[in-house]
Amino acid sequence: MEASSIERHSSLRSLFKSANNQRHKLNSIPDSSSSVYQDNLRAAIAAFRECQQLTEKLAIFSSNESEDDIASGDLQFLLINHFLGELIKADSITTRKTVLQQARVAYERYLKLMDNYDMLSKVDSNLYQRYLSERDDFSLLSTSDPTARRNTKITRYKREQELKLKLEYLARAPLALQNDDAASREIYLAEIQLCTHNTFHALDMINQELKIISLMPLTSPAREAEEQAEDYRRRNGVPNNNSYSDRLDPPISQLLSRGKAGPLLSKDGKPLRPFTLLDSRQRLQDGVFKQDHALPTMTMDEYLEEERKRGGIVDGGGKSGGGPQQLDEDDMEKADSETMKAREWDEYVEANPKGSGNTLNRG
Repeated sequence: MEASSIERHSSLRSLFKSANNQRHKLNSIPDSSSSVYQDNLRAAIAAFRECQQLTEKLAIFSSNESEDDIASGDLQFLLINHFLGELIKADSITTRKTVLQQARVAYERYLKLMDNYDMLSKVDSNLYQRYLSERDDFSLLSTSDPTARRNTKITRYKREQELKLKLEYLARAPLALQNDDAASREIYLAEIQLCTHNTFHALDMINQELKIISLMPLTSPAREAEEQAEDYRRRNGVPNNNSYSDRLDPPISQLLSRGKAGPLLSKDGKPLRPFTLLDSRQRLQDGVFKQDHALPTMTMDEYLEEERKRGGIVDGGGKSGGGPQQLDEDDMEKADSETMKAREWDEYVEANPKGSGNTLNRG
């Protein structure tokens, strides 16, 4: 191998390692739709595309070679197209249909390379032949029998777990064993088997999503922009200049939104109108596991104390009190009045015994 070719080969290794690190870095970003995630995603896709171009220039893979002809350190480059398919599929900026089609092309290149080197197992080889014959209608669960579909899911799940356990076991090998050529080759081959397994699952999901997209109504870009503008006017109370109305006063929504329509911040990040920061997101998050009924906000003692402050509870005696009044022993007139009232009540009770007025139920 010439000196320039060796240098380019070493640069390919370093470039692939850098691209793989960028791919693993995406796992630490929680929101896949954020601008940070998408920027790192595009950088990782560009790095793997550069790796792909460099492998073609160096002619590392050839159609007249077998698996044994590939150097152990070059086996990792077989996964470039598979990683490209995974990354392209996570793009949320480009049109979804275009993203799925590009990801499918990358997966197809990977499977074609595996088939050229006869690195597909018997089961995967049969799946690949079935995929070539029914590309747009390919599905891992080809039968409508629910029992057969369930058995297929169980079989593929067990196979995936076996491949993951095997790869984890080989990756935990001692460092001295990992530096061995045969051991590192076995690790690469185990990773390739797992990626091949995941590739067929990804192609199945891509076909399902493409079928759903094909059933959606077609919307022209001009019509879509018009609907977005109309939705913005309706939500912000902005009148449509093309529509006629004989109203002399503007609608309530427009009156309430005066000075509040339009963007909140300028391009430089300066606020263009007053706004209020709300904690609605935190309140919704806190209310996920709360009881479905209203809980008390204070204890009974706190409630009684609050009622006492508001005047709902009267303390002490007197006319407003609930206890019996104490008679003044020196007030003879009051004592005579109370005595006469008690005698009159006794006479009334004697003259009207209990039940004397109930004449309807007498026999």
